[in-house]
Amino acid sequence: MEWRGRRQSGNVEDARGTGPSPAPGDPFGRRGGINIPIGGARGGGIGMAVVIVIVVVVLQFMGVDVSSILGGGQTTQSPGHDQSQSTSNQTSSRNDDAKAFIATVLADTEDVWSGVFAASGAKYVEPKLTLFSKSYPSACGQASSATGPFYCPTDQKIYLDMEFFDQMARQFGAAGDFADAYVVAHEVGHHVQNLTGILPRFNRARQSMSETEANEASVRIELQADCYAGIWAKFTDQKGYMQQGDLEEALNAAHQIGDDNLQKQAQGYVVPDSFTHGTSAQRAKWFRRGFDTGKPAACDTASGAI
Repeated sequence: MEWRGRRQSGNVEDARGTGPSPAPGDPFGRRGGINIPIGGARGGGIGMAVVIVIVVVVLQFMGVDVSSILGGGQTTQSPGHDQSQSTSNQTSSRNDDAKAFIATVLADTEDVWSGVFAASGAKYVEPKLTLFSKSYPSACGQASSATGPFYCPTDQKIYLDMEFFDQMARQFGAAGDFADAYVVAHEVGHHVQNLTGILPRFNRARQSMSETEANEASVRIELQADCYAGIWAKFTDQKGYMQQGDLEEALNAAHQIGDDNLQKQAQGYVVPDSFTHGTSAQRAKWFRRGFDTGKPAACDTASGAI
């Protein structure tokens, strides 16, 4: 992905290393936070979409200990997050590079969705994106490395610990700058759902649903966010910023963080009723649908087969 030297969003807040005090609440509970799962200890997650935000919540819902798949391994790096730790100057440069990458991707999503909203006579309200390390308080509860990237509808912010990208690459084989960008675009997709009323309706309705019904509804929400991420990718491609292999990176990331794939890795079998983000095939399918059509109307996952 060609991202250097392009417009960067002014909506990125860098809170890495600030170490603020914890905030009460659960980002995946009553306050309606939406995340991408990857793995961890038992906790209160609602399950949501791509990688740490995708695997952690799915497996937490099941009470599965996935420490065995979160161990060592080599990290494949992408331009957005160089892992060199040789000197403090290199560390600072790496952080600046990482922030510039995220700010460029976020700017792309702003351009895409501002245009889509304007075409229908509406105004797009840009979300903020907070970069943090280890933990950080949000209006939806405590953001942490364990919960992964997530969108909080209460303050309309995306929270991201970039160590999540390293875990995607190291543990799940989902490496590359475009794979990382897909994560950001997916979370922005939840913001679009919030602005259009889809996410608030889901959060209200799930309060009276059974666990199985809520999981099924969550899958539809997550797949739509994947489809919206595909729309971002289509317009990025039309502007000439995608490079050879980028589409495959995103599709691979969508596949690797499918509920079925994550559960197989964690426990050797799958429990479909516990899915909250969709299967590998479904996630790749809906991202591709957004990419092929470029139309939000094609991302209707509310009814019918998915």
